[in-house]
Amino acid sequence: MTAASRAERAAAADALCAEAYAAAAGPSCGAALVAVGGYGRSELAPHSDLDVVLVHDEGVDLGPVAELVWYPLWDSGARVDHSVRALSEMVTAAEGDARVALGLLDVRHLAGDPNLTLRLRTAVLAEWRRGARERLPAVRTLVRARHELMGELAHASVPDLKEAQGGLRDATVLRALVATWLVDVPHVELERSRKALLDVRDVVHELAGRPNDRVTPEMWDTLAVRLGLADARAVQAHVRGLGRRIAHLSRLTWRRVDDHLARPTGVRPRRPALTPLARGVALAAGEVVLDRRAAPAADPALLLRAAAEAAERDVVLAPPTAARLARECAALPEPWPGEARHLLVRLLASGRGLLPVWETLEETGALARVLPEWDRIRSLPHASPIHRFTVDRHVVETCIEASSLIRDVGRPDVLMVAALLHDIGKGGLTEHSVAGEPIARTMAARMGFDADGVDLVARLVRWHLLLSGTATTRDPEDPATAALVASRVGTREGLGLLRALTEADARATAPQAWSTWRAGLVAALVTRTAEALDPDGVVPAPSGRQVELAPEVRDGTAAISFRVEEVPDGSRVTVVAPDRVGLLADVAAVLALRRAPVRSARAWSEDELGVSVWDVGADGLDAAVLRARYDAVRSGAVDPAGRLRPTALDGGLPPSVAVRPEASDASTVLEVRAADRPGVVHLVCATLARLGVAVRSAHVETLGPQAVDVFYVQEVGAGALPDARAATAAHAVRAALSGGVGPEGTPG
Repeated sequence: MTAASRAERAAAADALCAEAYAAAAGPSCGAALVAVGGYGRSELAPHSDLDVVLVHDEGVDLGPVAELVWYPLWDSGARVDHSVRALSEMVTAAEGDARVALGLLDVRHLAGDPNLTLRLRTAVLAEWRRGARERLPAVRTLVRARHELMGELAHASVPDLKEAQGGLRDATVLRALVATWLVDVPHVELERSRKALLDVRDVVHELAGRPNDRVTPEMWDTLAVRLGLADARAVQAHVRGLGRRIAHLSRLTWRRVDDHLARPTGVRPRRPALTPLARGVALAAGEVVLDRRAAPAADPALLLRAAAEAAERDVVLAPPTAARLARECAALPEPWPGEARHLLVRLLASGRGLLPVWETLEETGALARVLPEWDRIRSLPHASPIHRFTVDRHVVETCIEASSLIRDVGRPDVLMVAALLHDIGKGGLTEHSVAGEPIARTMAARMGFDADGVDLVARLVRWHLLLSGTATTRDPEDPATAALVASRVGTREGLGLLRALTEADARATAPQAWSTWRAGLVAALVTRTAEALDPDGVVPAPSGRQVELAPEVRDGTAAISFRVEEVPDGSRVTVVAPDRVGLLADVAAVLALRRAPVRSARAWSEDELGVSVWDVGADGLDAAVLRARYDAVRSGAVDPAGRLRPTALDGGLPPSVAVRPEASDASTVLEVRAADRPGVVHLVCATLARLGVAVRSAHVETLGPQAVDVFYVQEVGAGALPDARAATAAHAVRAALSGGVGPEGTPG
């Protein structure tokens, strides 16, 4: 089936309609016969209806003419959807009903008075453009309702070529959006995908022998033969790829429509200003682009940096930017530098913002630069009917679900990468978790995980079905059941990660896959398995660490000293100063104000000195500048509170602050988990300092998008905090990280 075949069918229908009109109405009855909808676009499938309207001027009485026009069409056996309307009625109907307007935008003259058809086209198009700003929200509502009902063409088990998201109806809506003159769409890309999808629909109509737009499972093999493709998997990849492309264009276009509607009427967009986001990356008109200093050929992490910034902000990664990075960005070395791995985890843990950015990476070829193995599962259908998505989309949904669970695990970076790779072994004859383990091991090593991280990722991929399968098929009261699971997961850390991956995987599969009953069984199994495992060791306070740095002496008094060393992916800053309550808060403020993201840090007290070593993701830091900024903070000339105060929670996840009484006898241990953002350590330490609580040691880590910080705190000159005081401190820290106000008026 080709466009030529559709044109031939349309031409034959045109001749039939013209002949029927000529026999019934004659040349001068003040009417015109017009085609609308798909017939108006000359895109008739083998069993399409002929959508026609007999339009007339006001005051013209066609009498029996209409029936004389329809009879020859009915007698021909054609399926006819017909009506008779005055021109003014049609314009009024288009004004009041977006669906009518969308159909009339493709009106085409068949017979009768061509001037009447021209007037109709002009009036409908003018009204469409004039009322676009008021009409488009209603159109958007219709589109969303249809998507909710019909699912996605790229991922549905029985896709609808016309009504599903990414189908022909969406392509028609995109053409209508372009007709408003408010936005533009890549015309060549849209038309290529739309016409290829029309070819598929033509074959589906012929196979069904009726006007059917749904591709049933038994059709795929025949479709492959008729379309000249290798097999059922190849034709599925072709059809779903077309749907993916149209859906991607639709999402981008609707975002731009939303941006346009947000501007006041009559305000013309100016050249967008660039708002810097990260090295080489900026925001312009709601889209992430490259700034003037970007050097893709010398910055292999630039692609991931741009993607992570766009996903975390839930804004568009500009497709031309992604395409340029796919062409020009330097290849990542093997193993990846720490920054690249960190950016990938941030991208995966960004929540709902991940999906449109991931689609842009796929459609522009940028994803293949980072994850060439992704092609194994791209558009791969699931064998199980319970799955609502294809394998690749299911994996993305699993990452989205897992992003809400990162507060519950010790290694969010491992959780997110395991979510990405858990189904990477699908598509072959070997059981997919077995096949996926060595692939995941190789990929995790390439990403730069250490040996323990690689083993955790591979173990999670190998056993990601273990908890769900065991909980529903084995007796949880039998000690052998917990022993079996314990032997597979190895540690409590691995068990916690597997529990989170199990939930994320199930939620991404279908709503019924994570029922209350199943969740309860898994929770009970996890509890019994945890009891069977040896308790994990607690994080110890660091012993004294010798550093070759003494505090600077000013006016005979010891003062603070900074030393900066260049390390891979950033800098290491070592700080020594006379110890005091609030020292760590001030040093953390200095680094945060310099926009130096803290990757990890260790701080402790030694011989009445406060010592801290900070690994930060920034280069070009100068010790003298840091010391000057510290003096400004210490003297009160610079107040970091206003600049570092949080404004919103990370993706809806509140910060977590827990007291760990079992972790130390000499100190109170606070475990803090919060979004990785500038100033987390400062906010925690400043809050504790205001309460008169001393930080004896700190262990700061950034795992993907999450800061996981452990603080050993004491009363000044005493030991661990009393229980009530510890609870007060934890509440104050939580309030500070949430942007609220802590106890005793402590501002966050």
